This record gives sequence, C-alpha cells and structure tokens, in this order.
Amino acid sequence: MAGTTAGDTGGGRNWTFLTNHGHVLLAIARDPTARLRDVAAEVGVTERAAQAIVADLEAGGYLHRTRVGRRNEYTLNPAGRFRHPAEADRQVGDLLALFADTPAEAAARPS
Repeated sequence: MAGTTAGDTGGGRNWTFLTNHGHVLLAIARDPTARLRDVAAEVGVTERAAQAIVADLEAGGYLHRTRVGRRNEYTLNPAGRFRHPAEADRQVGDLLALFADTPAEAAARPS
C-alpha cells in the first residue's frame, strides 16, 4: 500500500503514537552530539522545526545544550516528567529506556 508507514493498519490516516517532540528527544538520546540537520532528517521535520522543538525541550528542562567547539552537545534530564496529566507521574527516562539504544542513565551526563 503506497503512502503508509510501518505499523499502519490501513485506516487511511497517517499518524504515530509519539509526537515530534518525543522523536527529537529520542534522536538526541541516541546521539547527544548530533547536528540538528541530522535530527530533523531522522524525525522527518524541517531543520527549523527541529530547532524549535529543541528550544521547547530545553525551556521545559528536558535537555541542556552545551556548545563544544563548533557543535552542540546535549545532556538529557531523564527525571523530567511527562507533560500530559494522564502520564504526569512518569519520568521521560522511562521512554528513553524503552526506545533509546542506551539506558536512560547513560543518556544523562553530568553537567
């Protein structure tokens, strides 16, 4: 079937369980020194959208950006809570541990 994604049940609409914010967070967890252009390509958004999402995540305390030479390095906060009231009792580290290639503790580097 053309135009479908992995796991599409054929319902006609193309949707995913995770938001672009979640996908960006996971992409950065997998590679904390990734260029935003690469994160954007992985997630399927524009570079400008990836920049806005990273700014949101940083403002929300989910990640911290440090300039290292000409690149950025990101430190994640796995203790950050989900924003939706239904999951507010859960930490994003649970999501990172489930989907990232490295355990959530490894994704969070000391500042």
